[in-house]
Amino acid sequence: MLQSKTLRLCAFGLAFAVSSVLPNFIVMASGATVLAKVNGKEITDEDMKRAEEDLGPNIPRELTGKARESYVLDYLIDGQLVAQKAEADKLDQAPDFPAKLAYYREKLLMESLLSDVAKAATTDEALKKAYDEAAKQQQPQTEIHARHILVATKEEADAALKRVKAGEDFAKVAKDVSKDPGSDGGDLGWFTKDRMIPEFADAAFKLDVGQVSDPVHTQFGWHIIKVEGKRQTTFPPFDQVKDQVARYVVQKAQAEMISDLRKTAKIERMDQPADATTADPNKPAAK
Repeated sequence: MLQSKTLRLCAFGLAFAVSSVLPNFIVMASGATVLAKVNGKEITDEDMKRAEEDLGPNIPRELTGKARESYVLDYLIDGQLVAQKAEADKLDQAPDFPAKLAYYREKLLMESLLSDVAKAATTDEALKKAYDEAAKQQQPQTEIHARHILVATKEEADAALKRVKAGEDFAKVAKDVSKDPGSDGGDLGWFTKDRMIPEFADAAFKLDVGQVSDPVHTQFGWHIIKVEGKRQTTFPPFDQVKDQVARYVVQKAQAEMISDLRKTAKIERMDQPADATTADPNKPAAK
């Protein structure tokens, strides 16, 4: 329990700092249920909803149900305590307080609009359209499942190849002599040609299934390669990549909205010459 609370305080220290800057300007929603009071300041179920949206994936995944609710409520209580202490220390009277408040107000407005754009963009029809367009552009590729033995010298490679040709299991020889710590028995899994360095890829993709290469030299040393299987890549089903498609659609919609705003805005940048202030439509959207 102590560890959980410590992690919570560390993870959300910045959020507490922000809460100490912002005043209590949110009006309690009609019918809200009071869940706790901190020195008389009420925390409601509406506050809980906002906090859960704000924290999102930062809430430990293993927490569900009542444990999750308790975690978020403790976060709000701790945040309120820190905010009240900050106010008692008159941090809201610091010279830069109004500027900070204006910054966070504009940030909240920006995030609210971007969120609205995201919700409007991610219709089922829009997601399916983006998926279909991506699937049409994706050309099938050959990929292979291979193993390799990596050694430092040509002599070591020849010795390893001799053992394999004599009938020893390739994976066993790899475990005995290979210098590649990242593969189990030399297993490299499935990969397309573009994922490997040219010398290795050229040799590997010339082999038939079950065939073993002669020693191949690369910048990493000498390799013996065995191809375990070959297949054509297929575009993943929609359900498998739906989240990725949604992220793409959201980013595209937000970037287009910001690009449109830039086209009609008068933007003056003092760090650039006057003729360099034209917006770049390829510039990433603000986050």
